[in-house]
Amino acid sequence: MIKTDYIIVGLGIAGLAFCEQLQKHGISFVVYDSDTSGSTEVSGGVFNPVVLKRFTAAWKAGEFLKEALPFYESLSVKLKESFVQMQPVFRILKNAEEQNDWTVAGDKIALAPFLTSKIVPNTFNAVNAPFGFGKVSVSGKIDTVQLLQKYKAYLLKNHQLITEAFQYDALRETQNSLQYKNRAAAKIVFTEGAAALHNPFFPKQLLIPNKGEYLIIEAPELQLDAILKGGMFIIPLGNHLYKVGATYSRDDVSATPTEAAKEEISSKLNQMIRCDFKIIKQVTGIRPTTKDRRPLLGTLSGDSNKAFLNGLGTRGILMAPLLAKMLYEYLEEGIPLPKELDIGRF
Repeated sequence: MIKTDYIIVGLGIAGLAFCEQLQKHGISFVVYDSDTSGSTEVSGGVFNPVVLKRFTAAWKAGEFLKEALPFYESLSVKLKESFVQMQPVFRILKNAEEQNDWTVAGDKIALAPFLTSKIVPNTFNAVNAPFGFGKVSVSGKIDTVQLLQKYKAYLLKNHQLITEAFQYDALRETQNSLQYKNRAAAKIVFTEGAAALHNPFFPKQLLIPNKGEYLIIEAPELQLDAILKGGMFIIPLGNHLYKVGATYSRDDVSATPTEAAKEEISSKLNQMIRCDFKIIKQVTGIRPTTKDRRPLLGTLSGDSNKAFLNGLGTRGILMAPLLAKMLYEYLEEGIPLPKELDIGRF
């Protein structure tokens, strides 16, 4: 029997962030991951501290951002590849009223660190924005595909990743440890995202799967060097390629791309830009969302050796580093979780 401190199930951004906490403190672990694309790999990878629909700061945006930026920079150093690209988000303003609302928002204490109150005139020939843009200056994107690929390779090299689906019925509990196949661990942490709906240890009523679809387009005339937000996000990928999305659906949560989503994205894109584009690819992912839009951390009553880090929703890139730190401090140092994050709150 191989002994380890932790078994981690799932390697999206939540699992990766928790692995980093364990490594930082010299705690042994092994990860089980089925190597299927989750919401992290499909996501746009944007970190943005502002709710662009309402011109308000995202929940605890400052705290999450303070932890997130150094976290991703340190991963770039560790894995010898840059994953972080600081890039402004330009919110298309629809009318004079939105111009005024943005200016007012920029003067608020909670938002001032993240955005400029001055309206930015539209200088992109292929973008429809007669009223200009509101600019989020502390924002950017993470190359999530490359990050996860490099991190998986790093774990494999160190014999810390097993690329197979976790078999829940093979998990055994003894008086002193959890046993899974040929491994014994003190604790197990499930960081599975929407896949937790198949986990018999997870209370399924707490998680609401939300399907998101993106289009990858080619648009040589667009010439965009910022992230654009209108009816959809337009995220530059380089070489005239852009990621456009995403949709939201709680009805169809299959992994199959839909024609309805393709039409919705294309329609909204045509309202945002005035140049030709070619659809290269359509991708889907399932976001793990919750009833109160807050993550799910911690252990369930009477089961202290099984923990969860889930429900990160649409801001997983921003939130995962701090949430992983909180979960580590709870499990290893006994520091209570904030009530609004504790999985036992429902």
